[in-house]
Amino acid sequence: MRMLLKANIPTDAGNDAIEAGKLGPTLEKVLADLKPEAAYFTLDAGMRTAFIVFDLKDVSGIPPALEPLFMALGAEIDMTPAMTAEDLRKGLSQLG
Repeated sequence: MRMLLKANIPTDAGNDAIEAGKLGPTLEKVLADLKPEAAYFTLDAGMRTAFIVFDLKDVSGIPPALEPLFMALGAEIDMTPAMTAEDLRKGLSQLG
C-alpha cells in the first residue's frame, strides 16, 4: 500500500543531530530502508520536515524503518495511505 509519511524534526533535536553528524546518516538509513518513490524535504510549522512516499508491503516493516527517526531525531511522525490520480479514478469507478 502506498503511504505518505510526514516526519517533523524539532529544531533542538535537529540541531543536536547536525552537530553530532547524525542527521544525514539517519535520513539516508530511513530512505534506504523505505526505498521511496519520492522524498521531499522542507519546513512545516517551523520544523525541518520530510515527506516520503513509499510502498508499505508489511506493517512489520514500520518499526525498523521509522525508529531511527524517533530515536536519533526526536521526530513527530504522521503516516497515512495515499492514492495517485489513477488510484482515485479506479476507486471512484467502483462507486456505482
